[in-house]
Amino acid sequence: MASNAKLPSRLHHTAYVARDLEATRRFYEDLIGLPLMATWCEIDELFGAERVYCHVFFELGDGGALAFFKFARPEDEALFGPLMPASPFHHIALKVDAESQQGIESRLRAAGYMEPQMYVLEHGYCRSVYITDPNGMILEFTLDHPEVENIGRMKRETAHAELKRWLAGDHTSNNTFR
Repeated sequence: MASNAKLPSRLHHTAYVARDLEATRRFYEDLIGLPLMATWCEIDELFGAERVYCHVFFELGDGGALAFFKFARPEDEALFGPLMPASPFHHIALKVDAESQQGIESRLRAAGYMEPQMYVLEHGYCRSVYITDPNGMILEFTLDHPEVENIGRMKRETAHAELKRWLAGDHTSNNTFR
């Protein structure tokens, strides 16, 4: 990447198809604590047909959003989703502080979420709470290690060499924080 290239400033939004908009709203607004910031009810000519849909946005602290579509016609929903892979390696990770993570975890437990729907991983460099939303999407709420800036600086310095080493067949763990 050219050194003078400007990086995107933040995630504007990420969008998915919802199975049930009210269940999605309850989950994100009432349990997770992300306020519903916009609801767009739309009719558009998209991909060769008129599509009737609702598009909702849940606000993140930096001004970005998690967004969800719900189609009025079942055939549109079947065409566009939701197709959430059942893999913990396909997820959205959101950075939180300790108080937010504890609050999210407590509200989810109080609402009856337990393993395997919700689980905690201590990665060493961060602590993560994972939860599956009503649409089958996996979210990770990540609390960074107190030394995150030093860890990040060290990882930037070795990122290319570590990737080259791994691609060459040396699969030794380099996570010294566990």
